[in-house]
Amino acid sequence: MLQRIQTVYLILTFVITGVLLFFIPLWSLNDGKAFYFMQDQLYTILLGLSTMLTIVSIISYKKRQNQFVMNRLNIILNLILLGLFVYRSLNLSGETVNAVSEKGIGMFLPIVAIVLLVLANKAIKKDEDLVKSVDRLR
Repeated sequence: MLQRIQTVYLILTFVITGVLLFFIPLWSLNDGKAFYFMQDQLYTILLGLSTMLTIVSIISYKKRQNQFVMNRLNIILNLILLGLFVYRSLNLSGETVNAVSEKGIGMFLPIVAIVLLVLANKAIKKDEDLVKSVDRLR
């Protein structure tokens, strides 16, 4: 249901993980070429899983508890992805051939996705509490 705020948060997360990272580079290499996530198979797999979890979470709006768990898994996946980005940018020095010379904004998009997923989980919890309070009144 699109009128629920958590669906809006999840759609924004999908836009970040599934669409924006195709156009925004993660970082620039020493030779000036932009490095996109598609150039590394591990990043492609992790972002694909994150996008798939977001889509499944949007579709399963009737099962709030499953949606909550999928969002938690997605948060963990985005934390792993962010850790890999930071490790790659800090581990490689500027002297090597394939090193990161300039960090791009795409490297920090998983942080925005994590914030949106946390907000979605907060809204799901609020809906679940509302349903439980109505059930108590019956």
